[in-house]
Amino acid sequence: MNAIVSGQKPVCIGGATVEPGQRTVIDLPVADLYTHTSLHMPVQVVNGRHAGPTLFVSAAIHGDELNGVEIIRRLLRQKVLQRLKGCLIAVPIVNVHGFLDQSRYLPDRRDLNRSFPGSAKGSVAARLAHTFAEQILMTADYGIDIHTGALHRSNLPQIRANLDDHEIGLMARAFNAPVIINTTIAPGTLRNAATDLGIPVIVYEAGEALRFENMASVMGVELGGWSFGAQFGDLNNDGNIDGGILGVGGLKIGSGGNVTINNNAGASITSDETAVGLVSFDPGAGVTNNAVLNNDGLIQGNSVGGAPVIG
Repeated sequence: MNAIVSGQKPVCIGGATVEPGQRTVIDLPVADLYTHTSLHMPVQVVNGRHAGPTLFVSAAIHGDELNGVEIIRRLLRQKVLQRLKGCLIAVPIVNVHGFLDQSRYLPDRRDLNRSFPGSAKGSVAARLAHTFAEQILMTADYGIDIHTGALHRSNLPQIRANLDDHEIGLMARAFNAPVIINTTIAPGTLRNAATDLGIPVIVYEAGEALRFENMASVMGVELGGWSFGAQFGDLNNDGNIDGGILGVGGLKIGSGGNVTINNNAGASITSDETAVGLVSFDPGAGVTNNAVLNNDGLIQGNSVGGAPVIG
């Protein structure tokens, strides 16, 4: 079915053209390894037969955050893509160098998610960010960027988004994650570059770095339903953003030490509880201090095995 019949337009990325009804893999060149081995960022484009917006889904901007790679693999196997309205651009591994090194960062120790929009001539991070921005971001109408918690930190499945933007708020609700966190946008991030271009982007974050976790993947694909990713209908509806939306708070800890949280991620807690966790600041003597909340809230992530806090 051609574009005239379907109403859907061809999509051009990296010099390749994907016609309506076609599905193809495009390899975008990135910086070579120091061994002179060529590397590519793999991009799978599914261009639907019917007219609609273009959505990109990206993962592994931080090379050690693996859950998004599995989520995109499962997403691309969904039969609903046969009824796609618009185009899906899936980029399972953005930071190819970091992924190979099992590292959050690029070989130059720069954080790719602080390097956008990048530049054609610059550091490895700047050039990689530029490639993604020029080839993927500027081709899309909407985006979902998938992350995990940091190393030794497991996060509850959650959407992070700027809910002051109405359209982004509708995207966040359409995803149907258990928690939505209203967050500001840091300079140099993919979300910041998207905002400057007027492209709504949300972040789905779940699990821990350097882990493939089934729960995070199931929620990312099946619970979320990708309803707007496959049909794009929900973005055209008016609605209120309510329920399950959190700000970001913290714990009151009166001293440094090893922190042990009494509740798992996802637990609802109140500020009048005696202690959310304990701080052991003198392991030899077994002396502890209580950790209490500033406000009522929900635990959105835990450090695996406790975490030291410098007092």
